[in-house]
Amino acid sequence: MQPMAQTFDVCIRGAGIVGRTLALLLARERLRVALVAAPRGEPTQADVRAYALNTNSKQLLESLRTWPDAPFATAVKHMEVHGDVDGSVHFDAGAQGVDALAWIVDVPALEQRLAEAVRYQPQVEVVDSPVEAPLTAICEGRASATRAEFGVDFDVTPYGQHAIATRLRCELPHGQVARQWFSAQGILAFLPLEGADGHSVAVVWSVAQADAAHWQSTDEATFIQALTDISQGSLGQLQLQGPRMAWPLQQAVAKRWCGPFPGTTEARQPTSWVLAGDAAHNVHPLAGQGLNIGLADVQALSRILQMRGDWRSTGDLKLLRRYERERKAGLVPLGLAMDGLQQLFTRSEAPVQTLRNWGLRSFERSGLLKDWTARQAMGLPR
Repeated sequence: MQPMAQTFDVCIRGAGIVGRTLALLLARERLRVALVAAPRGEPTQADVRAYALNTNSKQLLESLRTWPDAPFATAVKHMEVHGDVDGSVHFDAGAQGVDALAWIVDVPALEQRLAEAVRYQPQVEVVDSPVEAPLTAICEGRASATRAEFGVDFDVTPYGQHAIATRLRCELPHGQVARQWFSAQGILAFLPLEGADGHSVAVVWSVAQADAAHWQSTDEATFIQALTDISQGSLGQLQLQGPRMAWPLQQAVAKRWCGPFPGTTEARQPTSWVLAGDAAHNVHPLAGQGLNIGLADVQALSRILQMRGDWRSTGDLKLLRRYERERKAGLVPLGLAMDGLQQLFTRSEAPVQTLRNWGLRSFERSGLLKDWTARQAMGLPR
């Protein structure tokens, strides 16, 4: 760890979307922030990732002036979820009285906006290695080295699936519709890109672990045919528009989200650590809530630190445990729901198949329950 050349209130390890957002939030509250950003080499391939962000996340990023320009943040006006037989569910922004159900955001564009904002924020200093501070915020993602270094248990439940991500150019316009299919070949999502009139979609295909290597490396024609078959040709002819990325899917949560810095005690001037984002938890991408949860983490942490009073250190563990309790409580129902859906839609037994399609049809007619679920996913009041 570098000696402290100047005083920092918080050192953030990890300069991804969650880490940079936290840095900007804390800087807005006049805290001095050191942001540890590992040197990045030239990317070996294009980044095809896209995130579905809800209203809370959009408002947060807009408040920091980091929301991407229109072509890189496509409003979802309608959502279709199709079962593997005849069950389906439809959500509509107009029926919910909102402008959009979600926004599909291009990851490289969002990262660039955040990096620019950090560059011009005088309260944030980007450093290449950790510095001393009363609080170290760990935002290094699911494979956090610091979390492992500090001996924090990370309870992982592998799903036996990999996500394959890419981008497609489609013959037909997407019409601002997010589409999802549950099939014997996995869970496939087409997420609209490039604005209201766009013909491009981000693809997230959750496949069995045993099939992942095949679908990542098979020839383009075979891959496109599989996507066309699952999506029932809904967007016409498809053309691959980017590389295929893959990663294993899991549900995971850290047992502890905060604690005293190794080798220290809860002294009068404590030195502490705290987890946020994927370093604290992982959920299945089928509902598109991963980054929304991470941004809600840093929003809650920033709010609690803001309310601490001048006499309290940013490393005060009473404050950090309040954050941990609040965020864990919010994560439990979502984690259970995502785990239940993943298990329900990956089993192939005929009775389970009948049950899940019946469930989709019943949910489509459920009225208040369907509206409540939609508003939860959008980050709106119940």
